[in-house]
Amino acid sequence: MDDIVVGPLDLAARVDDALGVQAVAFGLTAEEVGVRRHIVLRHLTNPGARALGATTPGGRLVGFVYGMPNDRGHWWSTVVEPYLRATGTEEWLDDAFVITELHVHPAFQNRRIGRTLITALTADAAEPRSILSAIDVESPARALYRKLGYRDLARQVVFPSAVSPYVVMGAELPLPD
Repeated sequence: MDDIVVGPLDLAARVDDALGVQAVAFGLTAEEVGVRRHIVLRHLTNPGARALGATTPGGRLVGFVYGMPNDRGHWWSTVVEPYLRATGTEEWLDDAFVITELHVHPAFQNRRIGRTLITALTADAAEPRSILSAIDVESPARALYRKLGYRDLARQVVFPSAVSPYVVMGAELPLPD
């Protein structure tokens, strides 16, 4: 990780910096960033929501993660619940900490930043397990999640307005360092 520092992030104050990282890492349009800005700020009002950032010595945000305890009433849970029910893994929606977003700027990937962010964020979780969703293709992100103990719970999950299907993955906590 060289000189990158991972620590608490005031995501509400740095939402534009974080979404700038996500836009580059995930290929978002300006319109998509605008929609996600509203969503991130709304998520931060949920009890237990917290974020970590990865910054350079100069303060540039090059990665971030945020999440919260899952609530079956949240939009994400209502979308994934039928898919989990179909695979017999619906119980993963209870007592789980959701990794809502995890992104590292492409110029800073492959330095263990993503791994450090997700393991540090979940280390403080009161819940016994973690769940997340990722695009359902073999990718460096999926490989990282598998190394951390996440397994596929439901595949080919379709979110409204998403171009590609997703996979829901779950892992027992704590994650390995």
